[in-house]
Amino acid sequence: MSVMVARKKVVRKWEKLPGRNTFCCDGRIMMARQKGIFYLTLFLILGTCALFFAFECRYLAVQLSPAIPVFAAVLFLFAMATLLRTSFSDPGVIPRALPDEAAFIEMEIEATNGTVPQGQRPPPRIKNFQINNQIVKLKYCYTCKIFRPPRASHCSICDNCVERFDHHCPWVGNCVGKRNYRYFYLFILSLSLLTIYIFTFNIVYVALKSLKIGFLNTLKETPGTVLEVLICFFTLWSVVGLTGFHTFLVALNQTTNEDIKGSWTGKNRVQNPYSHGNIVKNCCEVLCGPLPPSVLDRRGILQQEESTAQEESCPRGSSTQEPPAAKGPGGQAEESSAQQKDGSVPHPSAVPAPSLSNAEMPEEKQLTSGQLPVPPQDAGQAEH
Repeated sequence: MSVMVARKKVVRKWEKLPGRNTFCCDGRIMMARQKGIFYLTLFLILGTCALFFAFECRYLAVQLSPAIPVFAAVLFLFAMATLLRTSFSDPGVIPRALPDEAAFIEMEIEATNGTVPQGQRPPPRIKNFQINNQIVKLKYCYTCKIFRPPRASHCSICDNCVERFDHHCPWVGNCVGKRNYRYFYLFILSLSLLTIYIFTFNIVYVALKSLKIGFLNTLKETPGTVLEVLICFFTLWSVVGLTGFHTFLVALNQTTNEDIKGSWTGKNRVQNPYSHGNIVKNCCEVLCGPLPPSVLDRRGILQQEESTAQEESCPRGSSTQEPPAAKGPGGQAEESSAQQKDGSVPHPSAVPAPSLSNAEMPEEKQLTSGQLPVPPQDAGQAEH
């Protein structure tokens, strides 16, 4: 016998989140789907540092100071920690509007704009918001069905609205926003210091070895050092330049997105309402301010019921099968309970006789011609 059982299946919210993101470790890690360049970043950092620790550090620790590998290890660990924190965290994704919320916003927009004649373009969906005596426009996102908060923007790669959106960085495999910008800045800053550190001591290592065996012989004996110098040389300009650019943005309390669009340096010469007019205060707000919690609730639980069929088998002997009921004259069924528990057969007179004659029975139950009725006694014997 099969029984339908309703079970509650536990589903996490991250499994139903829209957008183009990937999640790992039961929703604890959140990244963009395009992670190929992120793996290249890991390979370059790990490979260069592995060569430096394997060859140059041992020689420099003996010849110069044992503090050289220690300081390099501190920079390496700090850079890796900030990189992973930037890549694996929620940058500040804003949840999309629920169907009821989207319908309510549409009603508000229609009530505000009125009926638009056919063939005319509807007015832009914009709300004016005042910040520090400055009018800021809140734009409507047709994908997320919300009015984006100030400084938020929709990332076309991750397909999400991100609060205080700075840019999408493929090198870290994630968007850079309000919740991970400080870690991104600390990552590029520590990576710049690490690159300069390794590049400098590689030159020192080559110089010390050249004093003993010559410059050409040193290059032949240490191909790993030559590879490190080339990687650091080409990486140095981009990483150090990027760090300087973001230092400038932090001092002004401005984002990359705002700088590219010219939000505060346009024709109207509108001042940045988020700047405190002080470099120290701006740096403290961006790098040392309170970190807002994630509003996605990725590991929240959604319960969904699913029906499953289970077969239950009864043990042998637990229930007896009732014998089929024998039909008496006139098509009436005689109950099998007429038999007694000791196996004796009831007297034929105990069997009820038919109460209707053949003439009084319905047409479909009347006996056909040539068919003889079975007397009650014969029915009892047949049952015996």
